[in-house]
Amino acid sequence: VQLQASGGGSVQAGDSLRLSCAASGRTFSGYAIGWFRQAPGKGREFVASISWSQGDTTYSDSVKGRFTISRDVTKNTVYLRMNSLKPKDTAIYSCAAQISATTAYNYWGQGTEVTVSS
Repeated sequence: VQLQASGGGSVQAGDSLRLSCAASGRTFSGYAIGWFRQAPGKGREFVASISWSQGDTTYSDSVKGRFTISRDVTKNTVYLRMNSLKPKDTAIYSCAAQISATTAYNYWGQGTEVTVSS
């Protein structure tokens, strides 16, 4: 599975962005795709995930209510809609695939940078 993240940019606090994570190579048939982020000088943080077959979602407390993860199975793509962005959301955002419920996120795409200015 190859993942391609896109949609990052520089925005003002309160603005919105939509990130995309396109799975290529073959039709994705894994368990879930998640978004993670890494802020400058900090470790990687889980943001949100969505199960591929059911569309069940999970969010970190820091983004719950502001971010929405969704998927389009016909396009093999997962989206992360980010509303009410804050400076603390500034990070490199990466997507990753979890092939089964018992495995880790083993397939990673390159990150896309999000910068939120106050």
